[in-house]
Amino acid sequence: MNGDFPIGWTYKKLNELGFVGRGKSRHRPRNEPSLYGGLYPFIQTGDIKTANLYISEYSQTYNEKGLAQSKLWNPGTLCITIAANIAETAILKINACFPDSIVGFVADPKTADVRFIKYYIDITKLQMQNVSKGTTQDNLSLDKLLSFNFVVPQLPLQHKIASILSAYDDLIENNNRRIKILEEMAQEIYREWFVNFRFPGHEKVKMVKSGLGMIPEGWEVKTLVDICTIVMGQSPKSEFYNEDGNGLPFHQGVTDFGDRFPTTRIYSTVQNRIAEAGDILFSVRAPVARINIANKKMVIGRGLCAIRSRTANQFFVFQQLKDKFQETDTMGGGTIFKSVTKEDVHSIKMIEPSNKVLTQFEEIIKPVFSKLEILYNKNDNLRKTHDLLIPKLISGEIDLEGLDIKIDIIGGNHE
Repeated sequence: MNGDFPIGWTYKKLNELGFVGRGKSRHRPRNEPSLYGGLYPFIQTGDIKTANLYISEYSQTYNEKGLAQSKLWNPGTLCITIAANIAETAILKINACFPDSIVGFVADPKTADVRFIKYYIDITKLQMQNVSKGTTQDNLSLDKLLSFNFVVPQLPLQHKIASILSAYDDLIENNNRRIKILEEMAQEIYREWFVNFRFPGHEKVKMVKSGLGMIPEGWEVKTLVDICTIVMGQSPKSEFYNEDGNGLPFHQGVTDFGDRFPTTRIYSTVQNRIAEAGDILFSVRAPVARINIANKKMVIGRGLCAIRSRTANQFFVFQQLKDKFQETDTMGGGTIFKSVTKEDVHSIKMIEPSNKVLTQFEEIIKPVFSKLEILYNKNDNLRKTHDLLIPKLISGEIDLEGLDIKIDIIGGNHE
């Protein structure tokens, strides 16, 4: 060993491992509409935070005018956030622009594997965030980023480490693609049947007036409390919280909400208001109307309520609420709320179709929900293993020298 790392590993600054430069968005104001709406992807800090290993999705684009005051970065560039979300990272899969709140790192192919550098930053993120704290707004700055020492092995070993870790990321990404397809399929079926009213046999059903517009004859408009059991959360005193796994999982609000299921950090030994596994978790404090599914029995705090169909049509209720509240913080005509009352939740208007149509829908959607739960669980397990391996591999604690590992390098495969 040499110090605290293996022989052959050396200290390097980021700019000794490749090119480092800030993104560009010279125009002021930055939100000038004439810059946007073109062909050039514009990546922002929030896009990087939600990405996995690679980033190819974005919410805005620059046009020619926007590009002229910015810079187009190539695929393989590591994006590092230095403002807002500090030290979040993702590797570009596409040509894209980004602002000066993001640093671009282009690895020297003779010195560094860009994935190794990404993983190295992931395990030093907390240190980078700590040196970024300021009196007004946290900011990492390029100078601070370049002051960090990166302890790196020779390039072949970087490739090995990066290949092992990226294999987990690739599996997660494949599962994410399957999840997205399944969720889109479930929502499309719901909208086709219950928004466009093209359900099996719809041609023979007359449309009639209702409190939610025209609906098929025999269907009804009811309030949420008419068709569901609703448990409003209540927070135990903080002295009953713990992070040691004592009691039941506790969720105060949306802090630990995921795309579909929450993750658990805090437990409660006092069990006041309970959500059962499969219950819909609905946020009643900002952001209002965000939805998850309880994947286990849990205690819910005052920021949530738990919703359960009285007639075992839980999948239908979930899809209808998801369709109603595609935008968070809104209820009833798009009005923005910081919180909603028990009465507000109880009085949400819901369509209740005929039993025959409901049964058909549940039979079709049930296997989709089952596959989604399996995929989310797989990803959860993959992330846990991945997160355990990162510090051990990046620090050299696990010796890979004698192991025959297939090496994947961006731009080609090498044995």
